Amino acid sequence: MRTMLQVFSVCLLVTAIPVAWANGGGGMSMPQPMPTPREETPQQKAHDAYNDGVRYVKKADKAQGNAEQASDAGKKDKAGHEAHDLYGKSLARFQEAVQLDDTLPEAWNYVGYSNRKLGNYDAALAAYEKALTLKPGYADAIEYRGEAYLGLNRISDTQQAYLDLYASNRALAAKLLTAMKSWLAAQRANPSTAATGLDELDKWIQERAQIAGQTAALTRAGAAASWR
Repeated sequence: MRTMLQVFSVCLLVTAIPVAWANGGGGMSMPQPMPTPREETPQQKAHDAYNDGVRYVKKADKAQGNAEQASDAGKKDKAGHEAHDLYGKSLARFQEAVQLDDTLPEAWNYVGYSNRKLGNYDAALAAYEKALTLKPGYADAIEYRGEAYLGLNRISDTQQAYLDLYASNRALAAKLLTAMKSWLAAQRANPSTAATGLDELDKWIQERAQIAGQTAALTRAGAAASWR
């Protein structure tokens, strides 16, 4: 009887060994090697930096909008400082992107955008030129550059930017015309402004707005709307 119990115990032990291995138990189990992380290329790093910059720009634009709408001086100042800081962060990320890959017109365009929002108009214009060299006719860069011209009181260049957009992208042309109206109103509200020719610009804006309204139906969007 004792012999049979010993044989039975040995059988149980032998049967348990595969189970222990299957469950990862036992002192002889070997650790699995960790996968080696794949190193990103400069182009991938550039896109990551670009995407980070876009996120900062969106937050900055929102903060700037809050500053413009705030009636309380303290809240306006706080939102304005927040926007400034976020535009600085976006600029750093976009500059990193173009350092890693200088063939990205979108990144150069946002280098210009962030610089313009920070008041660095000459740097903004240089970045827009780079974007347009890489992507001729880049409508977003033309519109942003037109707004940078406004910041430098280069009215004739802004007008030319509008005309270029009007021939290729009516939506962005309308956006630039709106920016021109806002700039004109701000200039007239500030008696110390050195800008001249405001009446002539006002007349030009009204004429262009009238022409745009009269020819809206000739665009694809206008034609589609007229059939609804």
